[in-house]
Formats: sequence, C-alpha cells, structure tokens
Amino acid sequence: MSACVPTRAADPNRTERTHPPHSPPPGGPRRFRIAGADVSASIAVFLIALPLSLGIALATGAPLQAGLVAAAVGGLVAGRLGGSPLQVSGPAAGLTVVTADLIQRYGWRTTCAITVLAGLAQLGLGCLRVARGALAVSPAIVHGMLAGIGVTIAVAQLHIVLGGTPQSSVPDNLRALPAQLADMGLAAVSVSALTLALLLLWPRLPGRAGRLLRKVPAALVAVAGASVAAALVGLRLPKVDLPSWSNHALAGLPEGPVLGLVAAVLTTTLVCSVQSLLGAVAVDKLVAGRPGLPARVRRSDLDRELLGQGAANIVSGSLGGLPIAGVAVRTSANVHAGAVSRNSTMLHGVLVVIAALLMVPLLELIPLASLAALVMAVGIQMVSLHHIRTVTRHREVWVYAVTTLGVVSLGVLQGVALGIAMAVGVALHRLTRTRITHEETEGVHHVHVRGQLTFLAVPRLSRALHLVPHGADTVVELDGSFMDHAAYETLQDWQKTHTAQGGTVEITGRHPGTRISEPQAVTGCRCRPWTPWRNHQCDRPQSASPSRSFRGGTDRTEPDPTDTGGASGHELVRGISAFQRNTAPLVRSELARLAREGQRPSQLFLTCADSRLVTSMITSSGPGDLFVVRNVGNLVPRPGEESGDDSVAAAIEYAVDVLRVRSITVCGHSGCGAMQALLSSEPGGAQTPLRRWLRHGLPSLERMADDSLPWGSLAGRAPEDAVEQLCLTNVVQQLEHLRAHDSVARALHEGTLELHGMYFHVGEAEAYLLTETDDGVVFDRVREADLTA
Repeated sequence: MSACVPTRAADPNRTERTHPPHSPPPGGPRRFRIAGADVSASIAVFLIALPLSLGIALATGAPLQAGLVAAAVGGLVAGRLGGSPLQVSGPAAGLTVVTADLIQRYGWRTTCAITVLAGLAQLGLGCLRVARGALAVSPAIVHGMLAGIGVTIAVAQLHIVLGGTPQSSVPDNLRALPAQLADMGLAAVSVSALTLALLLLWPRLPGRAGRLLRKVPAALVAVAGASVAAALVGLRLPKVDLPSWSNHALAGLPEGPVLGLVAAVLTTTLVCSVQSLLGAVAVDKLVAGRPGLPARVRRSDLDRELLGQGAANIVSGSLGGLPIAGVAVRTSANVHAGAVSRNSTMLHGVLVVIAALLMVPLLELIPLASLAALVMAVGIQMVSLHHIRTVTRHREVWVYAVTTLGVVSLGVLQGVALGIAMAVGVALHRLTRTRITHEETEGVHHVHVRGQLTFLAVPRLSRALHLVPHGADTVVELDGSFMDHAAYETLQDWQKTHTAQGGTVEITGRHPGTRISEPQAVTGCRCRPWTPWRNHQCDRPQSASPSRSFRGGTDRTEPDPTDTGGASGHELVRGISAFQRNTAPLVRSELARLAREGQRPSQLFLTCADSRLVTSMITSSGPGDLFVVRNVGNLVPRPGEESGDDSVAAAIEYAVDVLRVRSITVCGHSGCGAMQALLSSEPGGAQTPLRRWLRHGLPSLERMADDSLPWGSLAGRAPEDAVEQLCLTNVVQQLEHLRAHDSVARALHEGTLELHGMYFHVGEAEAYLLTETDDGVVFDRVREADLTA
C-alpha cells in the first residue's frame, strides 16, 4: 500500500509539522452538512418538477416514467457535475417538439440512443471548451426558437384539453381544430379549465393568508386541485398510467438512415446546449440580484456546465429518460426559494426518485387533461411579450418572426437555420446601409454620415466630399461606431487636400465612444482618446505655426501662441461642444430631476481654488452630491473678524441650517500656493487683496510655530518641508475656525454634523484623512477597510 503513495524527498532544511500518532487532523473531521435553505428550496423545486415532468413526457408521447427518470438524473448528475451550482436541469419544454418528432420517426428506444449520442457530443464540445461560442447565437434566434416550440406545444396540447388526440404537426392540428371543437369532451374541458384557473389565480391571492399560501407552487396546486375535484365529482377521464418499472424500456441500438440520425443528434445537441448555457448565464444574473448570495455562489463555468449536461444526457438516455437541459422555471424557483449551493438541486433529484418509487398510486390519480392544460400554459408562456418588445427595440423582429414561423411550420433545426440566415442578412444590410448627406448652412458645409463607414460606402463618401467647394469651412459628422481602413484613408486624404487649399475641417462623432482611428503618437502625450481631460496634455500649442492633425476623428487646429485672441475661447467652445454632444445626453434626466426637486447635498466640501484639485474626481461624486466652497488656501475666517468678505460664513450657514448637510470637510493639498505665499510674506508689505485674504491663514502659521503643539504627520512620516507642514497644520486650524461658527457649534452639539479634515497629495494622487490622537495629529491614507470601520 505504501508503495502506491508518493512521498516527498527528505529535506534537512524543511521543518515538518507532525501530529501525535492516531490524533485527528487539525480542526476535527469534516462533516457533510446541508443548509436549511437548500432543503426548503429543494422541496419547492420538487413540487414544481413532479407535475411538469409528467406533463412534458405526455406531450412528447414518451412513457411517463421517462419524465421522472430525466428529472431525477438532471438533479443528481447535472446538479453534481454541472458548472452552474443553482441551475436545475431536467426534461425541458423547449425539447418537447424535438423529442416528439424523434419518437414518431424512430421510436422510443432509438430516441434514447440519440439522447446518449447527444450527451457524448456535449462532452466533446465541453472538452474543446467552445461553450462561450454558443452565446454568439443571436438572442432573437433563441427567443424565436422557444416561441415556436411554445406555439407547437400549446396547439398540440389544446386537443388533449378538448378531449381529443393531437396530430403530428402544427398545420395538421390547426386543420383538425374545428372538428375537435365541435366534438369536445365536457369532462376534459372542465378539468382543464379548473387547472388553468388555479394556475392563473393562485399567485394572485391577496392578503397575509395569500402570502403564506403562495409559497406552495401554483403548478402543484393546479394539478392536485383538478385531480381532487375530478375524483370527488366522479368524472371518467384518462389518467396517468405508470407501468411497472420492470417493464420500463431502456435505450437500444439506433436504427434508421445515418444522415437522419446525425441530424437528430445535432438538433438535440444544439437545443440542449444552447438552452442550458443561456440558462446558466441567466442564473448568474439572478444570483447577482440577491444580496449576499454572490459571495457564496461562484459564477457559472460554462464549459463544465456543458460537460455536466452531457453526462446527464448519457445517463438519462441509457436509463430510458427524456433529453435533459437547464429548465428556467425550476431554476428561477430554486434561486428565489433561497438555495445557496448545488445541494438543493441534488436533493430535489433524490425526492423525485422517492416519489417515483413510493407515490405511484397518488400519481395515477392525475387526469391527463390536467397535465395537458399545465403544459399548454407553459407553452403559451414561452411566447414572451417582453422578448418581443426587446427584439423590436433592437430592430431584430424579423429574425424573431422568421425563426418562430420556421420552427412552427418546418421544425426546430430548419427554423433555427432560417433564423441564422435572416440574422446574417440583417447584419449585412446594416453594414451596407450607410446614408451620406451634404448640405450648406450659413456658409458652412455639413457632410453627415449615418451608419457604419466601410469600403462599400467609400464611393458615396467621395462623391459627397467633392461637393464641398475649395477653401470652404466644413463639418464632417460621423454618426456610427465603426470606420474601416479604406474609409479612413479616403477621409484623411481629402482632409489634407482640402486644408492645403485653405479650407477648414472639423470631424465629429455624435455619440460618445465613437472610435475612428487610433491616433498617432504625440511627443509627451500619454493620454488616449477616452481620457476625459486629454486636452491639457495633447491639445496644447506645440509650435508657433498653425498645423492640423487628424486625431481620434477630430480635426484640431494648433493655435499660434503669438495670437492673442481666440485661443482660450476656442478651447472653451470646444469643451462646451463636447459636453453638449457627449455628456449632456447622459446626465440630462438626472439634472432635470435635480431641477425639479432642488439640491439635497449631504456634505459641505471646503477646499482650495487650485486648478489641480478636482473635487468630483477625488470623491467620485456627481451632480447634487457635494456643496462645494473653494477659495485661495481653503481658509475659514473666524466669526467676528473684519474680513470684508462673508461669503464663506454665508455658505457655511446656508449648508448647515438650510441644506442640513451631515458633514463638513476641509481639504488641503500639496504644493499649495497660498501656503507658500504665507511662508514667504514679510510684515509691513503692501496690503493687496491677496495679502488681506491670506491673513486668515496667520493662525495656521502661529500654530505651526508653537513648540508646545506636536507637528502633524503624513501616514507615519514627517512632512517633507515647511510648506507641506503648513498645509497640514492649516487643515487642523481651519477646523478650529469652523467650530467657532454658531450654526456649526449648534449642529455639533445636537449630533447632526461631523467635521472631517482631508489632505490630497497631488503628485501621488493619494487622499489622506485626519485622525486626532493623544500623540498628535495624523493624516492616514484612505483604505477600503475605512468603509467598514
């Protein structure tokens, strides 16, 4: 035995931790535990899965036990091996049409063999790690496929609801419907109507009692209620018939045309895989919406999910079960019921096994009409109005409609193929549908390009550009998100020629994020087109001669530094234009709300007027968050002084008494020019406006010169120089001035206001918060841990 166990080579320098002989491992033995939330969630899922599994088996024409086998295997195998811990797998309504067609063509045993082969194909795809590729299928195709399957299910089950037998296809069912309506069975219609009524009304029960009753799944209540009612009234109806498990048919060798079998395997693999993978992605969204759950549940591993689904289909097909895929209804119930691990999915599979073995007499009391009504309701719900609105909004309604009609009239594989062809056609149409217009307004020629600018649109672009006269002012507006190399070169060559002939060119994009070309390198510029403040680094005058550069799709004129007029105005106008074009559409609704409701800031932020101090960037705040007061040196005049300027005191009073702010922050910064001026000032100089204002900083100078007061430190280190020391001391002193204001003192006494000191090191881009201790004043870095302190 010891020869089979790998051993480590002895290392004299390595210290091994040993335990006494026969002692248990540290921490004690690990015990398998199932969370109570998983137990309750598994019961809720089981109560939904039991009637749905029987109903789907009935709809496919398979033995009813096949639905129970698939539900049990989906819970145990896919639940244990899959990559989405909370996704519940089993017989899915989306597979009903495919399975019914296979059973009709090849028989039950060959259908089981096709399920096994589809599982093997899924294993191969999982090993190739191509699961993400399935997400490249347009959602309009997937939703159209499910809608087509839903229509097929609903039309077929309608015949059973009316007391008849469904035909093999939707057209045949529609043709036979008038005769079925004329010869409907009242008993079957009554049971079906009761089932549908309970399904519809149970989730809408009002009041406290309704909240308690709604915890029982509507599907279980509907089927159980209809079964009890049919038994009490004594209706003679076809009921569930579960033969002995000893007679259950298992998979056999596939029989039939090779090409037909290959197509069947591919269809089953496609539908099972796409539905399961999209379900796994949906589970991640559901988990993210539950507070605290994302930290406990890992995101779905799609390749592992494909492997788990493949293994489950192999086992299910081998045991005579239906094909398996992730089921949205059960998965949603599992998440909303509070499941926290894959144990809930597996435990639901165990409950299905127990029910299949011990509850057969109860299951055989269920009328087939009730199950048909349940499955018909599920089919109708698969035609989602939300999905239709979504694809319409994204202009993909034709893809959805073609896929749906193809599935209904031709079959799942043919419908999906038609949907893919339609999606490709729509994409090519959008790529080639580019509108280019030219117009002149007040002497300025506007060339407007709507759509993607590719080589296919180059001839039309060239014609429009040549309509612009030589030497004219021109604006080229690009309303699209893509420009290929051919279009870029055409536009750039024309621009160079036009500007050489004395014309001006401004190239803009209407939507934020429009990317035309990666700009060429500029000396000393480390910005990128998406850097918000790149104009300071990349658009400054570089030379005395005007030049034009095509950068990021915008023609920028480098102004002559000897020109005294219009340079700064040009930058201002350009900045305002960029705001109106890019930012205003994003913040307009929020600013409109603030305009209606008024400002309600939570903080007064008092800081220096230094241009490098961007309060919204440092505090990650937006419109309406901060009430900001800026002045030279972030000074707070003491009340009662003859300052000649009450603006700061007025702002403090307004913020505290009117706006009811909860905190006031005094923020200093490194390299403050006001503090440098204080240090270098000489007594008796001329009293300029700046010197008269800076006298409010003299108490900070006195505080720094007082040897009885400890110097402030910056994250445990001493200040670099006297200027930095004065900057830190000034924050502490201005907080003292704040406390002397009546409104602040009153709010502090009532406990409705907090004062904070802050220091921003410009060179380090680091923020420090003031902490007063017995040993002195310390400015510490702001860490994530401070949020929970």
